[in-house]
Amino acid sequence: MAKKTSDLRPDTVATHAGLRPWENHGIVNPPVYHASTILYPTVAELKGRAGRKFEKGVYTYGRAGTPTSEPLEEAVAALEGGFGAVVTSSGLSAVTVALMAHLAAGDHLLMVDSVYGPTRNFCDKVLKRFGVETTYYDPLVGAGIDALIRDNTRVVYLESPGSHTFEIQDVPAIAAAARARGAATIIDNTWGTPLFLKPFALGVDVSVHAATKYIVGHSDAMMGMVVCADEAGYRRVKGCAYDFGQCAGPDDVYLALRGLRTMPVRLRRHQESALVVARWLQGRPEVARILHPALEDDPGHALWRRDFTGACGLFGVLLHPVPPAALAAMLDEMELFHMGYSWGGYESLAVPYDPRPIRTATGWDEPGQLVRLHIGLEDTADLIDDLGRGLDRLTAAAKAG
Repeated sequence: MAKKTSDLRPDTVATHAGLRPWENHGIVNPPVYHASTILYPTVAELKGRAGRKFEKGVYTYGRAGTPTSEPLEEAVAALEGGFGAVVTSSGLSAVTVALMAHLAAGDHLLMVDSVYGPTRNFCDKVLKRFGVETTYYDPLVGAGIDALIRDNTRVVYLESPGSHTFEIQDVPAIAAAARARGAATIIDNTWGTPLFLKPFALGVDVSVHAATKYIVGHSDAMMGMVVCADEAGYRRVKGCAYDFGQCAGPDDVYLALRGLRTMPVRLRRHQESALVVARWLQGRPEVARILHPALEDDPGHALWRRDFTGACGLFGVLLHPVPPAALAAMLDEMELFHMGYSWGGYESLAVPYDPRPIRTATGWDEPGQLVRLHIGLEDTADLIDDLGRGLDRLTAAAKAG
């Protein structure tokens, strides 16, 4: 007897979930359906499908799903252990759909203070305009979140680790406190991916991903995913996405599904290379500390070991204070590390960042310059050489200035 997907190991799920070769003439990859209009043979069928438009395998209009988008949703949900997934047009759209599916005027949202910048912007501008109050909380609050939950708190939002400062949250403690008070929990799991963090096993209700990053994996498609623990949550999110007109183009969906198949192999390489580079950086005099939860001396390492099964290629480097011109001397002339506001692709990236202007619940008082690195698939010796030359330029420019 064939094993159910839930009985298979993650690498096998990533390789096989959503494949339907015998429905497609034996072709391995699901075909790309460029579909808007779906035709109905009878009036009865037209009316019957209208009430079933969110059921898997029921196609009513291209925006509601196709035989191209459904295999990707099925595969990501299976890999993360959720009931179902909804594909959206970008990572931010996944965040906003998940929030809007659970919030209404008069509601209260608890948002982690280390959250992705555009998510904070959505809370401060859009949700505020629609009558939702947001309170930012210390990412390290743990079970103490209970003291911040109000009668009208509908969502507690987590991001572990944080996008720029990499704090690891006590996800089970926060999820348990929220559930006890009737609030839903949503986590941005882009860093952990469905491979390295299983939020539903930790009590979370909804997981969102910027699939643009590691699921696509090649810096060539925009995509978001919302994965839900149960059917009720799935229908709520799917309905919200439908009402907001959210969907993704079929060619981008195809690229995401193809990227998912190699994600386990790529992520292991990203993880191994990032740790090699991070440990080398720890020995450089220009570096104050490394922000990477998989390092043994990181403050969040114990929680990371408990909840995660791996790490990706993204981490932070806190440099000792230097003049802005010295930082520019380092980054402007990098040969392999380029500056760009993304991560998760095969190429390495370096972006300077200052968390201070957008931290409100917790201060960021480190005096040095924070640089976020994404370690790609290049040879680590070449990456270290590039960073070494860059740090030498930084030191020389700092002395000259």
